[in-house]
Amino acid sequence: MSVEAPPRPATPAPAPRPSAARRLGGQLLRWWRRLTAMRTAIILLFLLALAAVPGSLLPQRSLSQNNVRQYLADHPELGPWLDRLYLFDVFSSPWFAAVYLLLFISLIGCVVPRAVEHARALRTPPPPAPRNLLRLPDSTALRTPLAERAALDAVEEELRVRRFRVVRRDGARGPELSAEKGHLKETGNLLFHLSLLALLFGLAGGKLWGYEGSILVTEGQGFCNSFQQYDTYSAGPLVDSGDLGALCVDLEQFRAEYEENLTAASFTADISYGPPSAEGRPTTIGVNDPLRVDGDRVYVTGHGFTPCFTVAAPGGTTFTDVCAPFLPSDQTTLASQGALKLPDVPGQEDQLALEGFFAPTGLVQGGVLTSVDPRPLAPQVALVAYQGYLGLDSGLPQSVYSLDASQIERGRLSEVGAANLSVGESMDLPDGTRITFSGVKEFAAMQYSHDPGQLWVLGAAIAVLVGLLGMLLLRRERVFARAEPGADGGGTVLTLAALARGGGESGSRFAALSDDLRGALSAPPARTASEPEVPPRD
Repeated sequence: MSVEAPPRPATPAPAPRPSAARRLGGQLLRWWRRLTAMRTAIILLFLLALAAVPGSLLPQRSLSQNNVRQYLADHPELGPWLDRLYLFDVFSSPWFAAVYLLLFISLIGCVVPRAVEHARALRTPPPPAPRNLLRLPDSTALRTPLAERAALDAVEEELRVRRFRVVRRDGARGPELSAEKGHLKETGNLLFHLSLLALLFGLAGGKLWGYEGSILVTEGQGFCNSFQQYDTYSAGPLVDSGDLGALCVDLEQFRAEYEENLTAASFTADISYGPPSAEGRPTTIGVNDPLRVDGDRVYVTGHGFTPCFTVAAPGGTTFTDVCAPFLPSDQTTLASQGALKLPDVPGQEDQLALEGFFAPTGLVQGGVLTSVDPRPLAPQVALVAYQGYLGLDSGLPQSVYSLDASQIERGRLSEVGAANLSVGESMDLPDGTRITFSGVKEFAAMQYSHDPGQLWVLGAAIAVLVGLLGMLLLRRERVFARAEPGADGGGTVLTLAALARGGGESGSRFAALSDDLRGALSAPPARTASEPEVPPRD
């Protein structure tokens, strides 16, 4: 007799492998959740602050190209490597923009779902009371002669006075009450993060659509808002020259006041401003008091001196009051250096250039001119005259405040005279040209700034502060109460409990609430109007 072997269990078919598209979608979803986590946003915000550090330690091309060139000249080995890493253009570098963009995405993906969830929570009533209220951190049981409903009425009235949102329910163990307040704490949290996002948008908008330009303006001269007139300027990638506002500014007079120790006390400039075809309106601006017109601002960022000369050529041609700003090389005494270029002198084949050192209050010691005071008490200038070829038409850019040293090294410019001059004194060149130091004017360094995001940034910064105060000062609390008949069949036992959601100490507030309720619950029930008054017995 043969025995059949039991059948083998069927081998389960292997689960189908997910497709490549599903695997890619799952990986992208995991990356998205990591990117939009609040932890990632905080890390990116820290990286953004860290990335801005080189921009405050190293000179930036957007602020001063001359300082960048000087840094490269002083550090011939380190400078080019820093330049390759965009450390002289930090705020327009690709890696700074990448961190900025990732922070945008992270904050949007983190805050927007939380805002939707918070809006839903505002419409959701407080949850039912837990089964065992005495297990909560802050809880107590109060006995009262009131009926169950009347006891909960007293609790509800007290909680509404304290601005709780109250919901009454009939629970399995008797009538109960749930109350909640503090949603504004989460509102402040969301306002803080949304305002931070708006602040970043405002800063980005100011960089994309904003521009600024710097120029030196001598007394009696002016400028119009044009990239062609500025000494240096920077503009966002979405700014076109046609987008610039039509505004012209003329400098009438500049005044500088000094303390007894010769430190600057105030700089003020009397200007007139208006459209190019209209008569200018007078006003006075200072360092911390700019001109504001339609969102644009004109600042005074510094000042210096503009020596003026009279050049009389041998052929009878005279250039009267030819002025050139000299840039301060010493901010304490305002000793300055500059150059005056005269490429077209009638009757002269060689071009003329003057390079000099200006001292507002000059003192010659050992044949060397120095400045001892920033005020123009005794102006003097040490001049060196050159003749030859300036190289202005060579196609290579030159600074208007200095001569091209390569032209002197190549012998294309030759020194033809030198002298220390006070106002009214002259210097004669070998070809008969006479150069007279005719006087000095002051110039103001002005900056024209257009930032369309400034009001947006201001409003966002105020909202950030309001949201932060809401986060720190407000509390999220819940209070539960349940009324049950007393064990001896008389009165009511009211179980009261509180919970500070999200942490925090609520013991003192719960104790104050319990004390107030204990007084309210101990009072005898109020007599209704239909109940007759019972006279006292003898």
